[in-house]
Amino acid sequence: MILADTLKLLSTQTPTGLTQILKASGYTGCFFKTATFLGLTNGGEFCYKVTYHDDAGEGEAVGKVFVKYNTQDHSITADF
Repeated sequence: MILADTLKLLSTQTPTGLTQILKASGYTGCFFKTATFLGLTNGGEFCYKVTYHDDAGEGEAVGKVFVKYNTQDHSITADF
């Protein structure tokens, strides 16, 4: 079961918070300008729309980050 406090934490991440979760998940060099919670996926992942500086293109790019909560060990991970 996901408790109310954990649900609130997982659905209110900031750009910095998502960067930290991704870093702990093995990703480096992630820096987001914005992060907007979109909802839960069918697989139970917390989906965020993120914007970031696109070095290869012009200006800003948009992507999604998926945050996962493991109810067994209470760990939080993220992926693109």
